Amino acid sequence: MKREKVLSWDEYFMGLAHLSALRSKDPSTQVGACIVDENNKVVSIGYNGLPMGCSDDEFPWGREGGMLESKYAFVVHAELNAILNSPRSLHGCSLYVSLFPCNECAKAIIQSGIRRVIYECDKYADTDSVIASKKMLRSAGVELIQLNKKIHIEVTVENN
Repeated sequence: MKREKVLSWDEYFMGLAHLSALRSKDPSTQVGACIVDENNKVVSIGYNGLPMGCSDDEFPWGREGGMLESKYAFVVHAELNAILNSPRSLHGCSLYVSLFPCNECAKAIIQSGIRRVIYECDKYADTDSVIASKKMLRSAGVELIQLNKKIHIEVTVENN
């Protein structure tokens, strides 16, 4: 007899997004993203971090201070990293992301042809960035789906 209680596709792909977020060096916000095609095949993943070739030790990770003293000018968001990491076209794909995308990521999502955004947390819903993001995504016909169930990933790493 087969096992009955298995992860749904949404739980599985959001779990991959959370697992990817564990790669982030950001001390305050770890976000992960997973892009899948219409056949439930993983196309790309990403997490928030510095661009390739930029040392994690040479750039700020703080939230406070001016543009050049904080992380905001330097960090690439998980959604954009997943889009940039993709080896193929993303037209018709779905994006699973642990935190609702900002307006800058929304532009990249729309331009890449992603048709669905499945997200978990919407804690910045009242900010101008997310309001603008939702307006653009809806206008472009991107379906927005918030998961009701929180996905929790716990990983233990042992150093030998």
